[in-house]
Amino acid sequence: MTVTPQTNTTLEGIAEALMGCTSLAICGHVSPDGDCIGSQLALAHALRKLGKRVTCLLAKDEPIDPNLAFLPGADKLVPASSFDGYVDCLVAVDVPTPERLGGADVLRRRAPLTVTVDHHAVPEAMSRLSYTDPDAASTTTLIWRLVEQLGVDYDADIATCAYTGLMTDTGRFQYQNADAAAFALASQMVAQGADPGAISREVYQNRRAASVYLEALAISHLELLDGGCVALSWLSADDFATCGADRADAEPLIDVLRSISGVRVACMLRQQGDVVRGSLRAKDDTDVAAIAREFGGGGHRAAAGLTLEVPLPEAVDQLRARLVRDVGPACEGAGA
Repeated sequence: MTVTPQTNTTLEGIAEALMGCTSLAICGHVSPDGDCIGSQLALAHALRKLGKRVTCLLAKDEPIDPNLAFLPGADKLVPASSFDGYVDCLVAVDVPTPERLGGADVLRRRAPLTVTVDHHAVPEAMSRLSYTDPDAASTTTLIWRLVEQLGVDYDADIATCAYTGLMTDTGRFQYQNADAAAFALASQMVAQGADPGAISREVYQNRRAASVYLEALAISHLELLDGGCVALSWLSADDFATCGADRADAEPLIDVLRSISGVRVACMLRQQGDVVRGSLRAKDDTDVAAIAREFGGGGHRAAAGLTLEVPLPEAVDQLRARLVRDVGPACEGAGA
């Protein structure tokens, strides 16, 4: 692994600490994805096998992506804002900062023990025990190793949750982080009961018609910049209303932009209430997380997100200018 500033222990050390706890809460980041939910549920299943009382929390009181509802235990997720129980430990997974913990940050501040297991590198740790490996393809791969340190036997529920996180964070094993280690761990998960075909159908072949209609509008707004090496599109609140679509229906659209021949960086912006949320993806070595951080967001080198508290037209202008300024010259240098 790559040693990060916030790493101050090992997975073995975290396992030892968790073994000494009786009641735990596990939370991920706001707007949780497959890796976030998969990490929470995989660890919860393992800890319950050890007789621990475990509650999985949602950082924000909002529905999870319906395509993740099949995960065992997903129906028992509790909004952090409505949880008032006592826990010995709060475990933060796939989330590096207090701000991204949403309503669970109150619990983090009062819990006797706090733990972070993550693959997002930030300058400072937010937990007493922190283990972060940015080279890990997904946080679920770290949870998979933590389960082994706990001495828990893998089962189909743990494997299904862990595989879902690995599959989604590698973009169906298409992103640059789909390395040999990722495939080796995926093989282990399948051997322990994860069904790749069934999981893929639930996550990627379960789109509502509203999502397809929304895709048509996103394509109609498409801008190809810098000779076609940057793809930018956006969706307004009216677009969502026209299609009868919600946030989850827009999730596949960034990969539609990324799939265009010649595109090296894709950006999808979505108006949600008073803010604009953006997704960035890279097909080359462009660090889109660095771009996202300029706007208060973050993520991985090849996949990142951001939130802008400005009107949609202004958000589009800001991202267009930023992408043209920094991505464009690299495209020219590569002869794009």
